Parts: sequence; structure tokens; C-alpha cells
Amino acid sequence: MYFAALLARTEDGWEASDTELDDVETLSDLTDLAREASVDEDTVLVFIEQEDAWFGVVRVDGEEDPRIYVSDASAAARSSYGEILLTDELLGREPGAEDTIAALEELVGLDGTEDGEPNTADNDIDIESSDGEDDDGPGAGVVPAGPIGDTGLLSDLGLPEAELLMLHTDALTEIADALGAAEVLETVR
Repeated sequence: MYFAALLARTEDGWEASDTELDDVETLSDLTDLAREASVDEDTVLVFIEQEDAWFGVVRVDGEEDPRIYVSDASAAARSSYGEILLTDELLGREPGAEDTIAALEELVGLDGTEDGEPNTADNDIDIESSDGEDDDGPGAGVVPAGPIGDTGLLSDLGLPEAELLMLHTDALTEIADALGAAEVLETVR
């Protein structure tokens, strides 16, 4: 079960709206959605939560690049919404590295057979080595367990890094409470 909401900062406090992520496929789409909810290019927070598994916060301030925090990267990686947040930059990978490798493998047909040779179990090759590491080096493509991203993205709004890192269940309510927006978030839950 997922929950997603936008909190937009205004002169009068925070305004909350629930949001559908069905049409959101990339971080850029999500950022655009947040900017549309922005009043005078002020701060907008996007909350995404998968019940008892992980939560993510995306902060968009005007035209600046979005800042992202994900509570458990490995859990989020198994989620279509989590994959939106886990960008190459956030994971410390070369941008597009996975896409490039997949395209090259498809282009050269790395199925372990010579042209015209039938594909049998004896000539199948494993693109990854036996120790689980691929050609990009140790740990390439591996998503770390635990929190990842900008742990200070809410510090200036009243939630210090240490407190953000300690949140697990019901985290979005606790974040909204620290921001003084618990009541408005509760209206869209």
C-alpha cells in the first residue's frame, strides 16, 4: 500500500494535497508535479511511503535541483515508485550506465552462442561473474541497504538529520509534525 502527498509551503503555512503517481515515470516528472503545486516558487515536499517498508522525501525549492532522501534504498529499489527516487546520481553510479550496458548486450546479442549455433544449456554464458560482480567493478548495480540521500534536507524546516535517520514507521506523520503540518497532512491521508 502506497501513500503519496505534496506539502507546499505558503505565506500562511503548509498546504497539503494527495497526489496520484500513475503518470509519474521519472524524477523529472515528479519534480514538475511539485513545481506546479508551488506557490511563488517556495518549498514543496513530496512524500512517498510504502507501508512499513520505506519512505522517501523529495524537496523542490523553485528551480533548484530536487533534494532526495530515502529511508531504505534496498526496499525502495523493489518498488516502481522507489525506482523513481533512486537516481544514478543518488546511488553514485555513472548516469545511464545500466541502460548503456543493456543496449550493448542487446546490440551484440550476448546470449552465448555463435551465429547460427543453437542456444543450449552447455553454451549459455552468465554475464555476471560467479561472485555476483559485473564488469563495472565491485558492487556496481547494487543498491545499499538503509538510508540514502540528503539527510539534511529538512534541517532548516525543523527536523534535524539525526531525527530523520531514526524514523521508520509512521515517519511521514512525524515529519509533518516537526514541520508544523501534521493537521494538513492528515486531511489528505
